[in-house]
Amino acid sequence: MAGRLSLPEVDLSCPICCDIFRDPVVLKCSHSFCAPCLQQYWTPRGPGSGRDCPLCRSQSVDDPVPSLSLRNLCESYLEREGEEAAPGEERAAELQGAPGEMCPLHGERLKLFCLPDKVPICVVCHTSRKHKQHDCCPVGEAAADAKEKMKSALGSLQEKRDAFERMKQNYEDTVAHIQVQARFVERRTREEFEKLRGFLRAEEEGRMEELRADEEQKRRAMARKIEEIEGSIATVSASIRDLEEEMALDDISVLHKCKRTLERADSPGEEPPLMPPAALIDVAKYVGSLSFHVWEKMHRIVKYTPVTLDPNTAAPWLVLSDDLAGVCDSDDKRRLPDNPERFHPDTAVLARDGFASGRHAWDVHVGDNEAWVVGVAKESVRRKEKVSSVLQNGYLCVYFYHKMYFAGTSPLTRLPLRGNPRRIRVLLDCDKGRLSFHSPQDNDAHIYTFKHAVTEKVFPYFWVGCQKCPLTVEPQEVSCNILQPSTTDALL
Repeated sequence: MAGRLSLPEVDLSCPICCDIFRDPVVLKCSHSFCAPCLQQYWTPRGPGSGRDCPLCRSQSVDDPVPSLSLRNLCESYLEREGEEAAPGEERAAELQGAPGEMCPLHGERLKLFCLPDKVPICVVCHTSRKHKQHDCCPVGEAAADAKEKMKSALGSLQEKRDAFERMKQNYEDTVAHIQVQARFVERRTREEFEKLRGFLRAEEEGRMEELRADEEQKRRAMARKIEEIEGSIATVSASIRDLEEEMALDDISVLHKCKRTLERADSPGEEPPLMPPAALIDVAKYVGSLSFHVWEKMHRIVKYTPVTLDPNTAAPWLVLSDDLAGVCDSDDKRRLPDNPERFHPDTAVLARDGFASGRHAWDVHVGDNEAWVVGVAKESVRRKEKVSSVLQNGYLCVYFYHKMYFAGTSPLTRLPLRGNPRRIRVLLDCDKGRLSFHSPQDNDAHIYTFKHAVTEKVFPYFWVGCQKCPLTVEPQEVSCNILQPSTTDALL
């Protein structure tokens, strides 16, 4: 019927049933529908579902408003059409159903649904060669099943949308956290460089002060020497004048005074003095390998820790020190991005750098902490679930809990320690597959040794479950060594 509608009739047709409006209502979005068609469209959606416009999908909060002007236009149009319609056409209109409800081949209503072909058919189609012996069901049942499947698909899509929304929120939180990280790194970098600049300024001023004092001392020494020489010059000049005056006398007078005058002129005290040693500034002392000597002294203010904690792996409850050498527990869960590297819910953190070869050592100050785990963890450990820190789960650790010490074997190995070590020394030999723990305060007493081949990269691991005392990686002594060339190199 819709294909034969004239333009005015199209304008007066419901978009749902494609027939002339019956009790037309208008939504807030200005689209109009038959009141029964709109209610039928909304009814299968279930209680609590949104009522959207079938055309533009905009949500409608208010009830539909009856459109009196549109109803009057439709009634007028139907009256005019009724007067012009022939009796045969009226009969055909009565027999004709809504568009899409009639079989295009047999003119019968589509009352069955062919299950193998997934199409609605009429009763004549069911007996035809095309659909004969096909399983069929009433259209109502097929529509109910289709709606159930669509409802399930709708639920899956909604769950997927919720997952995307959560991921979007996580990304937005990550952007904010990246900005926080950048500001923290900027602040710490400026603090460290200001400390270095302060050291360099103080070192420069100290050297300049020493140079000025050295310059003043040597200048004063030279001034004293100049003053002494000026006295000697005055004495010699007086002797010269005496000689010149006596040389101008007559011969007898010269002979009488010659002996005394020559003895005074040949006096040893009148010899010019020699330049004393170390009179000049020791330029090599101040300038030679200047940057190296400054760097050599700098290790007094430079702190080196062999293990640096990675904040991107720290559980949200952990608080790391600004120098990333200490970690403690807290009651507050910080809002951090749920990145793959982060432990959650385990209150653990890894070091930034892992080891796959060589020998490594670090000391951990545990102090009075009443719940801690120290050791190494494989790179492949599960970080998004709570698992025991034992060897079979990828951990090689010792831990202190309920005033008892254990080694993370399976089953656990009780460690009979007599005291409570405040420091734990970890010695890792990747090539030999050995990880040992010692107590430095007890003459490096042995605690436990794991013998386990290192087949993948392992990272220093820290777990803390007490707020009483943080776990801290202690700094190591730094020294500057000068490598002497070998005899072979010297000959070459």
